[in-house]
Amino acid sequence: MPRPLPTPPTATAARRLTVAVLGPSRFPVAEPYVGGLESFVGGLVAALRARGHRVLLFAAAGSTGAQPEVLAGGGWEPDELSRQDPSMPAEAFLREHHAHLAVLNALRTTYAGEVDVVHNNSLHHLPLTLSSTLPVPTVTTLHTPPTPWLTAALAAGGSSHAFTAVSRFTARQWAPWVGSADVVHNGVDPGRWRLGPGGGGLLWFGRLVPEKAPHLAVDAAARAGHHLHLVGPALDEEYFAAQIAPRLGRDVTWHGHLGGADLSAAVGRADAVLVTPVWDEPFGLVAAEAAMSGTAVVAFDRGGISEVLRPNVGEPAGVPAGFVVPADDVAAMAAAIPAALALDRSGVRTAALAHLSVATMVGRYEAVLRTAVDGPAARGAGTPRGVAAVQDRVAAS
Repeated sequence: MPRPLPTPPTATAARRLTVAVLGPSRFPVAEPYVGGLESFVGGLVAALRARGHRVLLFAAAGSTGAQPEVLAGGGWEPDELSRQDPSMPAEAFLREHHAHLAVLNALRTTYAGEVDVVHNNSLHHLPLTLSSTLPVPTVTTLHTPPTPWLTAALAAGGSSHAFTAVSRFTARQWAPWVGSADVVHNGVDPGRWRLGPGGGGLLWFGRLVPEKAPHLAVDAAARAGHHLHLVGPALDEEYFAAQIAPRLGRDVTWHGHLGGADLSAAVGRADAVLVTPVWDEPFGLVAAEAAMSGTAVVAFDRGGISEVLRPNVGEPAGVPAGFVVPADDVAAMAAAIPAALALDRSGVRTAALAHLSVATMVGRYEAVLRTAVDGPAARGAGTPRGVAAVQDRVAAS
C-alpha cells in the first residue's frame, strides 16, 4: 500500500544534490514532447535545476540538456557473425540494451564520485536489475502498469532503494512486486500553463493512438453539438486513416503536433478538454495541464485520472477541476460537457494550484531523494517482494 511521504526539508536546511535522472529511451526529452513521460521528465529536470540541484540527464538521443551517453540510437553495433545468427534479437532491442548497460557502467565509473542518487524514470529492466551494483541509492518512479520485463526483473531479485508511483491506482497495481510505494502525483508548471481566456471551443490533445481514443472525443463533441479541435502527433498511421481522417471537416479540426507556448496557448483558449483513454491511464497529465490553464476537464474514469480531478480521498465527484464519467461512455461524456463549460475558470486553476503544481511535486521528490541519500536504512527501503510475492499472489488466485 502507498506510504505517507516524508516531510520536505526547509530550503535553508537542504543541501544541493547531484541527481542522475534516467529518462525514457524511445523518444527524446525535448519540445514538442511526444508524450506524458517525456514531458514529466523535462519538467522535473528543469524544476530540480531551478532549485539549485545539479541534474545529469540520461535519455534518448536529441534530449535537451542531456549527458553525452544516450539511451538510444548509437554506440553498439553487432559484428558480422552475430548478424548471421538467426536467433539474434532485433538490432534496435540490442542497441537499447547496450545503451542502458553503457549508462549504468558510466554511473559506476565516470560519475561515481559525483552523483548522490539516481532517479530512475526509464521503462527498461536493466536499471532495476543492476541497481545493487551502483555506488549510490536509486529511486524508481513507476509511470506505467506492471510490464513483463520490469516484473520479471523484480521477481528475479532486481531492486530499488525506494519506489514512487504517479497515482494511488498505479501503486496498487505494483503492490505485488514492490510492496509499498510513495505516491507523488505529477505536477505541471503554472508559469507555462497559465490561466487562459477560453472561448475556443472543445479540445482533445495528446498522442493520436488507439489507446487514447480521440475518435470517442469526436463522437462525444458531436453528440453535444460542439466543434472539436484535435492537437497531437499521429503516431499510428493506420488508426489515423481509419478513425480520424474520415471525421475531419466542418465539425473537427486537427492542428498537428504542437509544443511549448503554442500548445499551452491552445489549451488556454479551449472551453473544455475531453480525455478519452480506453486503457487505464497511470495518471493523465493532459488533465492536469488543462486544469492548470483554467480549462475544465471531462474524462473517462480510468486508472488514475480521477485522482487528477479529485486528488484527495473522499472528495466529492463534482469538483472545480472537472468531471469523470463512466469509462467508454460517450453519451455520459456528452451529457457532462455543459456542466464543464459552466465552471469558473479561475476556480478550476485554483483547484489545480492546490494539488497539481510542479513545486508541490518537486518538493515531494526532493524529500524522497534526500531520504534515499541520508536515511539510515536507505538501502532496502524499497526492497521488492520478489519471487515470494509473485508465488503468493499466484497461490491466492
